[in-house]
Amino acid sequence: MKTLFMISLFLFSAGLIAQPAIKYVVSFPNIIHHEAEVQIEFSGLPAKALELRMSRSSPGRYALHEFAKNVYNVRVSDRAGNRLDFTRPNPHQWNVAHHDGVVKIHYTIFGDLTDGTYLALDNTHAHLNMPATFMWAKGLENNPIKIEFILPKEKWKIATQLIPANAPNIFTAPNLDYFMDSPVEISDFQMASWREKSNQKDYSIRLALHHQGNIQELEAYRKMARAVIKEQIHIFDELPQFENASYTFIADYLPYVYGDGMEHRNSSVLTEKATLKEDAVDLFGTLAHEFIHSWNVERIRPKSLEPFSLERANMSGELWFAEGFTNYYGPLTITRAGGYSLDKYAKRISRSLNFVINAPGSRVKSAEDMSRYAPFVDAGKSIDPKNLENIYVSYYSFGEVIALGLDLTLRTQFAGITLDDFMKALWQKYGKSETPYTNIDLENTLAEVTKNTDFARSFFDKFVYGNELQNYAHLLQFAGMSLKREEQGGAWLGFSALKVKNRKLVVAETTRRGTPLYRAGLDKGDTLLTFDGDSLKTEAALEKWLKLKKPGEAIDINFNSRDGQKTTKLVLQENPQLIVTPFEHDSLEITPNIVAFRKSWLGVGKNRNDSTLVRYCPLCKRAFPFRFEFCRYDGEALKITLEPNKN
Repeated sequence: MKTLFMISLFLFSAGLIAQPAIKYVVSFPNIIHHEAEVQIEFSGLPAKALELRMSRSSPGRYALHEFAKNVYNVRVSDRAGNRLDFTRPNPHQWNVAHHDGVVKIHYTIFGDLTDGTYLALDNTHAHLNMPATFMWAKGLENNPIKIEFILPKEKWKIATQLIPANAPNIFTAPNLDYFMDSPVEISDFQMASWREKSNQKDYSIRLALHHQGNIQELEAYRKMARAVIKEQIHIFDELPQFENASYTFIADYLPYVYGDGMEHRNSSVLTEKATLKEDAVDLFGTLAHEFIHSWNVERIRPKSLEPFSLERANMSGELWFAEGFTNYYGPLTITRAGGYSLDKYAKRISRSLNFVINAPGSRVKSAEDMSRYAPFVDAGKSIDPKNLENIYVSYYSFGEVIALGLDLTLRTQFAGITLDDFMKALWQKYGKSETPYTNIDLENTLAEVTKNTDFARSFFDKFVYGNELQNYAHLLQFAGMSLKREEQGGAWLGFSALKVKNRKLVVAETTRRGTPLYRAGLDKGDTLLTFDGDSLKTEAALEKWLKLKKPGEAIDINFNSRDGQKTTKLVLQENPQLIVTPFEHDSLEITPNIVAFRKSWLGVGKNRNDSTLVRYCPLCKRAFPFRFEFCRYDGEALKITLEPNKN
């Protein structure tokens, strides 16, 4: 599919594509009520039925979304404007049986959700994910496309990876694949950019930011982005060859959006409610993740996702790598660029390790199996309860901790070899040529990089195809980090959230297999009445009561369930919550080997200064230990000093 796309793009750029262009015009006369009007003109059609489609899935997503639900007022006409009849064989298809070679479509589309998957229209912007917005025609996927945007407001601009035409507000795409993979933001956004050179070619990296902040915040964010992207380029030794020699971040940081990130071939969508002034460093995690996707997923691409279908769910057994390893490299490259302190990075991997190690699902399905579960959980909607707490753990987190363990294993068992070498080998072998890979290809490449087939086979059998977890406590010690129970000796009921209802504690989530609540027979919806005769009416009261107990104690629980009031024995366990802490917190020795390991793993790239970088705010006099954090009080990039951080 990608090879056909590249051929199509070359022919399109050279003006050699003979198929007539499909023409789209989109306008927004009722944008205040979240509607757009779409017109499409198909010409040079063969004498057979034209089959129109609305997509059911979207690039970067794996579940069904049924975008046709927001399409209405459909009208079809011929070249002279005469009405044509059409049929509706299924919810997402419109067939025009008789025409004169030209078919014109007009419809209204509704959308009010700003994220990476849907369409959002209001008085602040038009945010378009193409599959959620535009019909297309079966059999005409290789025709070039021209689209004109009728701007609803004079000052609004257009940000997209679509190719600009020689006219205002008109863009082109070589085929449907590129068109559907090209999100659009139309608003009064701020734009920042810089240039990166790779393989003797200049690329423009653009950041289109729709937010309520100022230009100084954008400039500080741009500097952060550039530093982290340089660390990512260092992994692969080069940028991908972005079409049109540019890459565009479309960022909406607004109070009314849905938090999300979505990668595309030459662009990304970033949406969050937070602001740069308050949360710049945390917001940056999504940007770092999505840009890594430029290599891993967009070009180092699973065979199971080729060709990507707009008409069905897309299942892949490789998402533990495609999404999980990307999840690992996002915070890692931020740390290498100085954006995260050692403590902050330790907290990040604590969260991921907790999520996987303490999830019952990690002992039910393998990472490969979890990947194939994506169509049910990747923003997939259903109203019936699911047992995800006991059978599922996200392939993002599962893959992230596999990557962490593999990186530390390579660094400790194979001299001079790291996970960066594995990623670079995959880029050279599969990414640059855009040859789709399988899990077997990943295993074979690991064998080639380590020159150890037995190691690669064993690693995949245990940790990818099987249910074993790596010895993270042992591996992290090489980096001077401890993995331990956060509340050693603390009594614990289980992970299930409890909420107060009618002055009683109610189990708010499905109880997890193996926990005290689960073993005692309690489940979601049960009301806890007494604990060893004590009536505890708040979470704070329960927490205080638990501090007086010890793991292994058996207590009498009186509760209401669907089949009436019951009393049962519940045996408390030790809280399994884990935490990763640098040795410094436990007064453990930091050896020269640990210093060298940290520097190689989390430290500088090619162009970093080894000195400690500290920022001081001239207004609040606060010291910032993170290289790119800026002060919430002045919102400006702060002065860099090379003095040690005394705070």
